[in-house]
Amino acid sequence: MTKRPEEIALLAESGRLLATVFGYLDQMNLIGMSTMQVNDMVDRFIVHELRARPASKGQYGYAYALNASRNHVVCHGVPSPADILRDGDIVNFDITLEKNGFIADSSKTYLVGAVAPSARRLVQVAYEAMWKGIKAVRPGARLGDVGHAIERHARRRGYSVVREYCGHGIGREMHEPPEVLHWGKPHSGLPLREGMVFTIEPMINQGRPEVRTEDDGWTVVTRDGTLSAQFEHTVAVTRTGVRVLTLRPEERPG
Repeated sequence: MTKRPEEIALLAESGRLLATVFGYLDQMNLIGMSTMQVNDMVDRFIVHELRARPASKGQYGYAYALNASRNHVVCHGVPSPADILRDGDIVNFDITLEKNGFIADSSKTYLVGAVAPSARRLVQVAYEAMWKGIKAVRPGARLGDVGHAIERHARRRGYSVVREYCGHGIGREMHEPPEVLHWGKPHSGLPLREGMVFTIEPMINQGRPEVRTEDDGWTVVTRDGTLSAQFEHTVAVTRTGVRVLTLRPEERPG
């Protein structure tokens, strides 16, 4: 589960490129666009501008470069020309990129137009929860510390954490050990070691944590129909703490 320094350097390059994809998305006025339009633009940007590969495309039979999860969709939303982004929506774009044989994975929830304060607050807390988990990463800490930090932050602010889906190790393969739960007990779980690389990607619900999968076999939604927000970064355990491999230029580790 640990990577050599030269492997982490290649993962960091994939992560740097993936961060530029979100910079590209940041410039778009998403109102009125379909999630399929966004997918196609991201696909072209990764392939033609970055000379990289959309790693989700073709994985597990999935046909697209990203997942687009809008409003009550928790994760794995499938792009569609009929799924139009409206003023007031929130939408998570989950994107993977492979360069030089190594994969980076990241996601960001976007505010589309004039978003209600309650939805804005959910998105902000989801972002904060991800960073609480990231800040718990260091050699000698345990995965339970990461999950506990995330869940404590979300629950203290009145939200729930989805338990069915988790972060994961990543490298030459999209999903490698270990599984990274977004809930847990302090001082429990796998000890973290320098060189481990994995994603932290909590899904935070406005209402209850329960989810269901729609008939397409991909799209996961909240059972109670309330909003869900998610953020994700790929991180590496360093000798002294953590390095965020997919950090975007405007971000300050929080």
